[in-house]
Amino acid sequence: MESEFLIRFDYAIKHMLRDKANFGILEGFIEVFLKKKCKIMEILESESNQDNADDKYNRVDIKAVDEQGEIFIVEVQTTRYTYYLERILYGVSKAVTEQIGSGRDYDKIKQVFSISIVYYDLGVGDDYFYECKSDFIGVHTHNPLQLSRREELTVEQIKQIKDETGKDQMYTYKKITSGDVFPRYYLIRINAFRKVVADAMDEWINFLKNNSIKPDTTAPGLAEARKKLVYARMSKEEQLRYDRRLESLVNEKEAMFESEIRGEERGLKKGEKLGIEKGEKQRAVETARMMKADNEPLEKIIRYSGLTKDEILAL
Repeated sequence: MESEFLIRFDYAIKHMLRDKANFGILEGFIEVFLKKKCKIMEILESESNQDNADDKYNRVDIKAVDEQGEIFIVEVQTTRYTYYLERILYGVSKAVTEQIGSGRDYDKIKQVFSISIVYYDLGVGDDYFYECKSDFIGVHTHNPLQLSRREELTVEQIKQIKDETGKDQMYTYKKITSGDVFPRYYLIRINAFRKVVADAMDEWINFLKNNSIKPDTTAPGLAEARKKLVYARMSKEEQLRYDRRLESLVNEKEAMFESEIRGEERGLKKGEKLGIEKGEKQRAVETARMMKADNEPLEKIIRYSGLTKDEILAL
């Protein structure tokens, strides 16, 4: 037996997961998709993720920080967006630069994880979950560059480095590779999920796509979501707001469908017109060739074919 009518995740992430009482749902989501256990300490507010009066324009929906200071950006995109990847890049870049205030050192920068949940057909691929991370890889060896860790060096090694380089110390990275420093991007293509639910990630995708959670779920965050993201537990005012959001989504999809149909019709008409023009041009060329072969006067060929003098001479 399924749970009561559940609230869509794209709505919950905008209006409910900012509540500290619901952080467990977000932590479970991050654990499943990033394979990383974290404890969310707070939701960070910035210009890019404050509530927008017009919900159809999705911005950064959640910008959270864990107890290690690492930042997690989670956003849901329900409508098609031009230059979407560039917009993701901008949001992450802003999250990085916002960490540095006047006079602060670069070692204060924490890694940023960006998770984008897309409900339309973005790109072409055979998977529903994609990861993008930055590592320095040897062009010839294909091995990743390992960052030197100061705390792992012996006194003799440090002295040798100082003698060879004239530097007192090496960089004190606490990371292993550049992939542990640079942002990581994750893309979830909801429409591409057609699998049988087999593991925790599948269960989460099934919830995101079909708004359904198994009663006996053990997937991190989902049991809590099944208890808290229940429509009947919302106030009448909240239910009305939610119903309007659902109606807005339906209208957006209908408008997009109509736009695509009109675009296809315009494409067909344009194609028909181009085909007619191409056919007429070909007939004119054939006429000119036959008349030219019969040694007809140039002026007559121009008059009957409609081609220019240069076009006829080039035949």
